[in-house]
Amino acid sequence: MLERKVKTVRALERGLDVLIEVQARRAVSLHELHQALKLPKATLLRMLLTLGRKGLVWQRLADGAYLPHLGPAARGTGSAVEHIAEIASPYMKALSTKVAWPSVLGVPRLDHMEILETNSPLFRLDSAILGPVGVKLSYIHTATGRAYLAACDENEREAIIARLRPKDAAPGSEDDLRAILKETRERGYALREPMHPWPDRSKQLVLRDGRRSMAVAILANGAPIATINLTWPAKRGTDEAVMHRHLDALHQTAQAIGHAVAAQSAGLVAAGSLA
Repeated sequence: MLERKVKTVRALERGLDVLIEVQARRAVSLHELHQALKLPKATLLRMLLTLGRKGLVWQRLADGAYLPHLGPAARGTGSAVEHIAEIASPYMKALSTKVAWPSVLGVPRLDHMEILETNSPLFRLDSAILGPVGVKLSYIHTATGRAYLAACDENEREAIIARLRPKDAAPGSEDDLRAILKETRERGYALREPMHPWPDRSKQLVLRDGRRSMAVAILANGAPIATINLTWPAKRGTDEAVMHRHLDALHQTAQAIGHAVAAQSAGLVAAGSLA
């Protein structure tokens, strides 16, 4: 009996080509997809929207890049940080509709915080440009870094401080840093002020950029995994005025992200126990 010739579904083929290209590159722009696949951008946008709704790709706010959704297998191979960005991105987009100023999502590294996501492209203001992804931020001189240092456990905090401590640290400067972090923990959010004398990265930028910033830790299962900030031009509002309007929204966003990360982790654990 002769097999019937069955035609392939061309639209499905093209959609799979898009998905494969995104997965291969790990982060790709619409223009890069257009160049690689020779498909109209309008067609690509429809395909990406469909893939996004099916949970196969997601779009980063910071630069508009498309990234593959990280399933359980990918998260178990060192991609936990990227997974936090994927979870946080829609919450940061929602935050941008509630407050007037942009935010970054920062994650801890050995001797700095690293920007993982930012919603600043959603704001049409020169003063709202933050990032880009990958920028290294100071633990000491940014609200983003101080929020994490204040929230992490003592052993981790001591290890970070040891890495940052200058050989010629002025007497009492380490005590001053610990006092700043203690005050941060007690009030529940971090600020850039007061300045600290250690010459860690970002200090000169913070001194001259004319901005103010506050940040809170994102906790999952009781432990900090990242921080989220809010940054605004100093001339546009005092700390007290901005905090009065927006601190609750910042806390709520951090809590929502932390709960979502914890819920995803719990789901992975449950799935693993059934395997």
